[in-house]
Amino acid sequence: MVDGFSGQCRHAFCMVGEMDQSVPHTMQSLRADLGALGVTAGDVVVLHSSARSLGFVVGDTQALVQALLDVLGPRGTLVVPTHTPHNSDPADWQNPPVPQEWWPVIREQAPGFDPGCTPSRWMGVVAETVRTWPGAMRSVHPQVSFAAIGARAAEVTGGHRYDDALGDSSPLGAVYRLDGKVLLLGCGHSSNTSLHLAEWRQQAPPRGPRGSSVRQPDGTSQWVTWIDVIEDESDFPDLGAAFETAVRVSVGQVGDATARLMSQRALVDFATAWIAEHRPAV
Repeated sequence: MVDGFSGQCRHAFCMVGEMDQSVPHTMQSLRADLGALGVTAGDVVVLHSSARSLGFVVGDTQALVQALLDVLGPRGTLVVPTHTPHNSDPADWQNPPVPQEWWPVIREQAPGFDPGCTPSRWMGVVAETVRTWPGAMRSVHPQVSFAAIGARAAEVTGGHRYDDALGDSSPLGAVYRLDGKVLLLGCGHSSNTSLHLAEWRQQAPPRGPRGSSVRQPDGTSQWVTWIDVIEDESDFPDLGAAFETAVRVSVGQVGDATARLMSQRALVDFATAWIAEHRPAV
């Protein structure tokens, strides 16, 4: 649409003339790309994505999610991280830190995680599109929840314990048991959350306190604390590169994005051994 007074374009689709592509991407073309990559009907897929990397898509993120659901079919399941890292102990905040005198106010006054309405943060617009999609289900972890759509959504999102955030009782563990896949769409292994499952499977991973505000059934909020594994994704790019050298990964284009599709079970099994070998004992 063009503003009649200024003559300036106000919508993203008007940028198509500035893009270096001959035709826009559509749900139909995305379905074809996903199928060529190896996504098949009935799959359980954990998606990590950069919407910007796709280029111009008619219908934007709605079109991408619909294309994925179409390819997965009624027996398939789409899973995304809907994490809320801001709902954590302010004593641990670094980017940026907050004054110590604020800590009790934040703990006492935060509205509390509610899986039905608390938005994710830093997970991207595609994850938020899935979270708010009709029929989507979400796990109850107040920091690292996941949302899922499809036949196995309840199985993936149910039973997510606070003290096993990314372990075998988490949605990642459920995807492993279901022999699911990981789809990296325009992003790398630094965003590959399934690698954390390998950390949780180490013999004696470092552990520490965690805390979040959780919304109660009566509408009040309560600060809850627990002990869990301390995650470390600093070596995930090296781990992912080693995995791709050792194990076949399907690499192709989805829209303008470079996409990687892999077996989550193969990834986690490789990463479990790799971490044990390459990280110093604590």
